[in-house]
Amino acid sequence: MSAVPLPSTFPRRGTFSDNPDIYAENIRAVCAQRDRWLGYGLKAGPADRSVAEGAVAQLYRLSGFDEPDFHWVPSPRAAATFIASRHLARTTTLPTASIEVDASIATLLSDSRHRMDRIIERRHIEWPREHRWSEANGRNDVRARSIVARGTPTEAALAGISPDPIVDRTVRKSLHTSLFDGVAVAIRTTTPRPFGSITWYGQQEAHRVAYYDIFRHFGLLSFGREDCELLDIQSALVESTGWWWAFENIAVMCERPTAVHVEPLPDSLHGEVRLHNSIEPALKFGDGSAVHVLSGTVVPSWVIHDPTVERITVERNVEVRRSAIERIGWDSYLDQAGLRLVDTDDDPGNPGCTLQLFATPAGWGGEGRILLAVNGSRERDGERRRYGLRVPGAFASAVDAAGWTYGLAGADYAQLLRRT
Repeated sequence: MSAVPLPSTFPRRGTFSDNPDIYAENIRAVCAQRDRWLGYGLKAGPADRSVAEGAVAQLYRLSGFDEPDFHWVPSPRAAATFIASRHLARTTTLPTASIEVDASIATLLSDSRHRMDRIIERRHIEWPREHRWSEANGRNDVRARSIVARGTPTEAALAGISPDPIVDRTVRKSLHTSLFDGVAVAIRTTTPRPFGSITWYGQQEAHRVAYYDIFRHFGLLSFGREDCELLDIQSALVESTGWWWAFENIAVMCERPTAVHVEPLPDSLHGEVRLHNSIEPALKFGDGSAVHVLSGTVVPSWVIHDPTVERITVERNVEVRRSAIERIGWDSYLDQAGLRLVDTDDDPGNPGCTLQLFATPAGWGGEGRILLAVNGSRERDGERRRYGLRVPGAFASAVDAAGWTYGLAGADYAQLLRRT
């Protein structure tokens, strides 16, 4: 899946142009490639079975095993059931050849990544010294890290930061947040039991594959023939299939989801997204298995379809409880739950807004307080959201509780001109 480099913008030293405007355009091209990989990781619909099976068969052969038979399932939940029914999972007392298959493939891919990492770490690019990404640069290194962490990729490019840290942050870390920490972790909640084997995440492996492929795609460096072949195989799997598992003589292959719903991560600088659907499951598979997710938080279906004060009171997961309250609305929840108001005061960090401190319901467990405040910045729709924060039960002052959330004493918080 390698692409032809663009020779007019990539000088002989294997990096981007020193011209700030051209370099910024190079980085925007990197972001476009990242978004292409993100699209693969979020793609819904039938797998390309022939491509996926061909790629897995190649991995078996390269690891020294015969090509397997293939068994397709509609979801990871169905895969777990099939693996258990066929007794394919590992046991601690009876080693089998299946251990050798998945471990050998994992070692093959891991060794390849290590080789490519060493090539990236060893490469010395000619870049303006004051901005070069190097541990030897002391304060400049700290400054570079700060710019990459807090600015957009284009801003980092215009500041003269070398391409390697930008690619790492805006490709590998961004895709890992969106696809692995977000989608893959949510899908994992649908499986009733461990698989007993290494899981490959197919389309959600994009964060690993895209990072190395972008170095190759833009001609920033060259990898060995074997590693390029493995990159092509992994690229094919990202583009063609969902999760899969390797066993002796059989590979269990999972279809992609039938629906994936996401929204941009708030204040995202690198294109991160999170699962979200306030009406129906954010993730659905062909066999009916599904995951409800609100703003990145996996929740039970009742949070979306029938949130009640009674259910909220007995819910032990803090994030699920918060999501359910926000579905009802804090004002409505406080009214229905009949919480005792402990203190109210003007918000010194948010002029014109009020802080309210309530006692928590007995069913929440432990003594505590709820601080109800108004967001310092507006949402995308222009509104300023009210939200509740759990604070220690020792607070009797709403201002003191608000200061605590910022690591400040109440008296210091009262001196703020405006919080965000």
